[in-house]
Amino acid sequence: MERARRAIIALGANLGDRAGNIEAALAALARLGRLRARSRLIETEAVIHPEDEARWHPPFLNAVAILDTAHPPLALLDALQAIERALGRDRSRETKPWQPRVIDLDLVAIEDLVLDHPRLTLPHPRLPERRFVLAPLVEVWPDWIHPRLGLPASALLARLQA
Repeated sequence: MERARRAIIALGANLGDRAGNIEAALAALARLGRLRARSRLIETEAVIHPEDEARWHPPFLNAVAILDTAHPPLALLDALQAIERALGRDRSRETKPWQPRVIDLDLVAIEDLVLDHPRLTLPHPRLPERRFVLAPLVEVWPDWIHPRLGLPASALLARLQA
Protein backbone atom coordinates (compact mmCIF):
# COMPACT_ATOMS: atom_id res chain seq x y z
CA MET A 1 0.00 0.00 0.00
CA GLU A 2 1.08 3.59 -0.65
CA ARG A 3 1.77 6.26 1.94
CA ALA A 4 -1.34 7.96 3.29
CA ARG A 5 -2.41 10.97 1.26
CA ARG A 6 -5.32 13.38 1.54
CA ALA A 7 -8.20 12.57 -0.78
CA ILE A 8 -11.03 14.98 -1.49
CA ILE A 9 -14.36 13.17 -1.74
CA ALA A 10 -17.59 14.90 -2.70
CA LEU A 11 -20.80 13.43 -1.33
CA GLY A 12 -24.30 14.08 -2.58
CA ALA A 13 -27.79 12.65 -2.24
CA ASN A 14 -31.21 13.71 -3.46
CA LEU A 15 -33.38 10.64 -2.87
CA GLY A 16 -34.56 8.99 0.33
CA ASP A 17 -33.00 9.96 3.66
CA ARG A 18 -30.46 12.32 2.14
CA ALA A 19 -28.73 13.31 5.39
CA GLY A 20 -28.82 9.73 6.69
CA ASN A 21 -27.29 8.41 3.48
CA ILE A 22 -24.48 10.97 3.62
CA GLU A 23 -23.82 10.22 7.30
CA ALA A 24 -23.71 6.48 6.53
CA ALA A 25 -21.28 7.13 3.68
CA LEU A 26 -19.07 9.24 5.96
CA ALA A 27 -19.00 6.42 8.51
CA ALA A 28 -17.98 3.99 5.76
CA LEU A 29 -15.30 6.41 4.51
CA ALA A 30 -13.79 6.47 7.99
CA ARG A 31 -13.12 2.75 7.61
CA LEU A 32 -10.95 3.48 4.55
CA GLY A 33 -8.55 5.73 6.45
CA ARG A 34 -8.68 8.70 8.80
CA LEU A 35 -11.50 11.14 8.21
CA ARG A 36 -9.52 14.37 8.57
CA ALA A 37 -12.37 16.81 7.98
CA ARG A 38 -15.92 17.05 6.74
CA SER A 39 -17.92 20.03 5.68
CA ARG A 40 -21.37 20.89 6.82
CA LEU A 41 -24.25 19.68 4.65
CA ILE A 42 -25.48 22.21 2.10
CA GLU A 43 -28.63 21.99 0.01
CA THR A 44 -28.37 22.77 -3.67
CA GLU A 45 -30.72 22.58 -6.61
CA ALA A 46 -30.17 19.60 -8.87
CA VAL A 47 -28.32 20.38 -12.08
CA ILE A 48 -30.92 19.86 -14.78
CA HIS A 49 -29.75 18.53 -18.11
CA PRO A 50 -31.47 19.98 -21.22
CA GLU A 51 -33.08 16.59 -21.95
CA ASP A 52 -34.81 16.75 -18.56
CA GLU A 53 -35.82 20.43 -18.51
CA ALA A 54 -39.49 19.62 -18.09
CA ARG A 55 -38.81 17.19 -15.25
CA TRP A 56 -38.27 18.31 -11.66
CA HIS A 57 -35.42 16.74 -9.69
CA PRO A 58 -35.32 16.89 -5.89
CA PRO A 59 -32.63 19.15 -4.39
CA PHE A 60 -29.33 17.62 -3.32
CA LEU A 61 -27.61 17.63 0.02
CA ASN A 62 -23.89 17.97 -0.62
CA ALA A 63 -20.75 17.76 1.49
CA VAL A 64 -17.01 17.25 1.10
CA ALA A 65 -14.83 14.94 3.15
CA ILE A 66 -11.05 14.95 3.43
CA LEU A 67 -9.79 11.41 3.93
CA ASP A 68 -6.23 10.41 4.79
CA THR A 69 -5.86 7.09 3.00
CA ALA A 70 -3.14 4.83 1.67
CA HIS A 71 -5.43 3.30 -0.96
CA PRO A 72 -4.14 3.82 -4.52
CA PRO A 73 -6.52 5.93 -6.66
CA LEU A 74 -8.29 3.11 -8.53
CA ALA A 75 -8.64 1.01 -5.38
CA LEU A 76 -10.14 4.05 -3.62
CA LEU A 77 -12.55 4.56 -6.53
CA ASP A 78 -13.60 0.91 -6.25
CA ALA A 79 -14.10 1.30 -2.50
CA LEU A 80 -16.27 4.41 -3.01
CA GLN A 81 -18.42 2.58 -5.53
CA ALA A 82 -18.76 -0.35 -3.11
CA ILE A 83 -20.03 2.09 -0.46
CA GLU A 84 -22.55 3.46 -2.96
CA ARG A 85 -23.79 -0.08 -3.72
CA ALA A 86 -24.06 -0.89 -0.01
CA LEU A 87 -26.23 2.21 0.45
CA GLY A 88 -28.56 1.23 -2.39
CA ARG A 89 -27.15 2.86 -5.52
CA ASP A 90 -27.41 0.62 -8.57
CA ARG A 91 -25.36 2.16 -11.38
CA SER A 92 -26.53 -0.57 -13.77
CA ARG A 93 -30.06 0.92 -13.65
CA GLU A 94 -28.88 4.47 -14.34
CA THR A 95 -29.43 5.52 -17.92
CA LYS A 96 -28.27 9.14 -17.54
CA PRO A 97 -25.39 10.56 -15.50
CA TRP A 98 -27.57 13.31 -14.00
CA GLN A 99 -30.29 11.08 -12.57
CA PRO A 100 -31.45 11.48 -8.97
CA ARG A 101 -29.63 9.14 -6.60
CA VAL A 102 -29.60 7.93 -3.01
CA ILE A 103 -25.85 8.58 -2.77
CA ASP A 104 -23.07 9.83 -5.00
CA LEU A 105 -19.43 9.66 -3.97
CA ASP A 106 -16.97 11.39 -6.28
CA LEU A 107 -13.23 11.11 -5.89
CA VAL A 108 -12.40 14.74 -6.67
CA ALA A 109 -8.65 14.81 -6.05
CA ILE A 110 -5.78 13.25 -4.14
CA GLU A 111 -3.45 16.02 -3.00
CA ASP A 112 -1.47 17.21 -6.06
CA LEU A 113 -1.86 13.99 -8.05
CA VAL A 114 -2.64 14.35 -11.76
CA LEU A 115 -4.12 11.19 -13.27
CA ASP A 116 -5.59 10.48 -16.69
CA HIS A 117 -6.94 6.94 -16.69
CA PRO A 118 -9.93 5.55 -18.63
CA ARG A 119 -11.76 5.02 -15.33
CA LEU A 120 -10.62 8.09 -13.41
CA THR A 121 -9.36 11.61 -14.07
CA LEU A 122 -7.80 13.54 -11.20
CA PRO A 123 -8.50 16.20 -10.33
CA HIS A 124 -12.12 15.81 -11.37
CA PRO A 125 -12.41 17.58 -14.74
CA ARG A 126 -15.58 19.51 -13.84
CA LEU A 127 -14.46 20.64 -10.39
CA PRO A 128 -13.80 24.27 -11.42
CA GLU A 129 -17.46 24.69 -12.47
CA ARG A 130 -19.10 22.92 -9.52
CA ARG A 131 -20.04 25.36 -6.77
CA PHE A 132 -21.73 22.48 -4.91
CA VAL A 133 -18.28 20.89 -4.49
CA LEU A 134 -16.11 24.00 -4.22
CA ALA A 135 -18.15 25.70 -1.47
CA PRO A 136 -17.88 22.76 0.96
CA LEU A 137 -14.27 22.13 -0.12
CA VAL A 138 -13.33 25.71 0.77
CA GLU A 139 -14.89 25.13 4.18
CA VAL A 140 -12.50 22.23 4.94
CA TRP A 141 -9.41 22.81 2.75
CA PRO A 142 -9.43 26.32 1.23
CA ASP A 143 -5.73 26.33 0.37
CA TRP A 144 -5.72 23.07 -1.61
CA ILE A 145 -4.04 23.89 -4.92
CA HIS A 146 -5.57 22.53 -8.12
CA PRO A 147 -2.51 20.86 -9.74
CA ARG A 148 -3.59 21.52 -13.32
CA LEU A 149 -4.69 25.14 -12.81
CA GLY A 150 -2.29 26.22 -10.05
CA LEU A 151 -5.12 27.92 -8.14
CA PRO A 152 -6.33 27.31 -4.58
CA ALA A 153 -9.86 26.06 -4.02
CA SER A 154 -10.83 29.45 -2.58
CA ALA A 155 -9.81 31.18 -5.85
CA LEU A 156 -11.73 28.64 -7.93
CA LEU A 157 -14.84 29.36 -5.87
CA ALA A 158 -14.29 33.12 -6.13
CA ARG A 159 -14.17 32.80 -9.93
CA LEU A 160 -17.62 31.20 -9.89
CA GLN A 161 -19.01 33.93 -7.64
CA ALA A 162 -17.66 36.79 -9.78
